[in-house]
Amino acid sequence: MFQLLPLDLKTVFELYFLGNLFVSILIFSYSFSYATVENKKIVNWYGYGKLLLTIGWILLFLRNTIPDFISINIANMIVFAACCYETIAILSLVKARSKQKYRLQIAITIVAAVIFNIATFLDCTINTRVLIASIGLFAIYLQPTISYFVEKRHNFFRIFYGFCFVGFELLVLARIVFNLMNPQQEFFSYTIFDSLYNIALFLLALISTVGFLLLVKEKQDLKIQKLLKDKNQFFSIIAHDLRGPLGGSVGLSEILAENIEEYSRDEIKEITQMLHQSNRNSYKLLENLLDWSQLQTGMMEYSPKKLSLNTSIQENIELNRNAALNKDITILFESSDIVEVEADKNMIDTIVRNLLTNAIKFTNRNGEIVVKIEKKSKKVVVSITDTGIGIPDAIKAKLFKINGKVTQKGTEDEIGTGLGLLLCSEFIKKHQGEIWVESEAGKGSTFTFTLPLELNKVLKNNFFSL
Repeated sequence: MFQLLPLDLKTVFELYFLGNLFVSILIFSYSFSYATVENKKIVNWYGYGKLLLTIGWILLFLRNTIPDFISINIANMIVFAACCYETIAILSLVKARSKQKYRLQIAITIVAAVIFNIATFLDCTINTRVLIASIGLFAIYLQPTISYFVEKRHNFFRIFYGFCFVGFELLVLARIVFNLMNPQQEFFSYTIFDSLYNIALFLLALISTVGFLLLVKEKQDLKIQKLLKDKNQFFSIIAHDLRGPLGGSVGLSEILAENIEEYSRDEIKEITQMLHQSNRNSYKLLENLLDWSQLQTGMMEYSPKKLSLNTSIQENIELNRNAALNKDITILFESSDIVEVEADKNMIDTIVRNLLTNAIKFTNRNGEIVVKIEKKSKKVVVSITDTGIGIPDAIKAKLFKINGKVTQKGTEDEIGTGLGLLLCSEFIKKHQGEIWVESEAGKGSTFTFTLPLELNKVLKNNFFSL
């Protein structure tokens, strides 16, 4: 009858070392050959975790050969850090990710590391240190495990991956209970339980890595599907919205070219003004289309710097002053503070310019537009309120989505495409802000957006842009 024998130290070492080394090679091979730019960051963080885990296990195995500080303190710190890297990568695949979750992972890791070091310096028993390390690992992996089961989006791979975490947590919990009931006297233990524990841990590590790669691929495929859908919508905009103003320009120029002698000076002036307006609409549409396409393909440069938001808003108000005066619209700017933000000036100008243009377009003659900025906590809130025609509820929900793009004529039949608001939304997300609208048909609208006063430096360096 088959009988499981305890694994010797060399076998355990080879299992973990070769297993983590193989996983690291697999992860980085996937990253270099297949992953997109966005997913590459996620995959690399996971790979760094596995590489650190490999180094950690080498140092743990060399206990009694190298200084204890390295084989105990440094080795366990590396293992904790490896798990932190891995779980941050894992959390990035959850739809409802947030900076708070990443910070919590780092905080849990630091607390586990500090408690373990205190126990080591106080010369606690081997069993106590093993218990602290096990509880620390359990705590580090708890948040990703919960996140995968509270998430609404489920499929076979996600359920499978979630159960891998549950299996790991149960395994670590069994380790904690076993050590409480059977205190460990030596770090290297040769019991049947340890053999089963090590084999199960090794298999879970390999299976969960395959699950991780499948989820990365799923995320990548969903992104590709969205890009294809947006591309189709993009071409639809070009085909429909660009044809109108260009067709109008061609028609007007043809009339002018063929019958210019028949028209009076005033009629020629009227036709050229209509031609100018048509060309202006075409140019604005092209400008927005190019900005949007550059943003989607990653070709648009994002260079946040310190800038005066008051100055930027005032400049854009002046640029739109003539358009407002043509409709006898008053633009007021209210600010009690001089506000400096860390932002990309070109993007901020595009946001303010588009929102002001829309406000003018949908406000009747002799109307009023009020621009306000105010500081709230660590962010600035900018609002643009008009006394215009308002937005019906059915349209409000579609304003910031390309697949729900709506076009609406202004109070004097000005033509729009809806792309301006889409750009605003994309640029504000890039700055870690939010945008929303409050409106009632016939009673005007207020478009509000927020910007952080200072971009999170970790986010700015792409640490959390996984």
